[in-house]
Amino acid sequence: MENNAIIRRNICDAGCPVRKTADILDGKWTTLIVRELLSGTRRFSELQRGIGGISPKMLTARLKMLEDHGLVLKVIYPCIPPKTEYSLTELGRGLESVIVAMADFGGRIGLEA
Repeated sequence: MENNAIIRRNICDAGCPVRKTADILDGKWTTLIVRELLSGTRRFSELQRGIGGISPKMLTARLKMLEDHGLVLKVIYPCIPPKTEYSLTELGRGLESVIVAMADFGGRIGLEA
């Protein structure tokens, strides 16, 4: 019952949990990055290939934003050439249910018409 009260709040200010989540998942690329990382650690080029159509600049910006929010962990290995890997933190893994719900909903679009 308490969750329904949160969802139905009249004012969606900066403290609104739905708004906080929407602000992080803003744009089409962020959810796709999270989807890719749900299956495990990825290198930059693997993410770019798996998502398709995202520019290196946009991927870098979105990964940085996710890292700043504590959702993605970036590990740089000191080798030549440098190797960088990205993975979801425990907090980032919490988005799995959101991505699964989006996939479920997307799979039903058009089926009920």
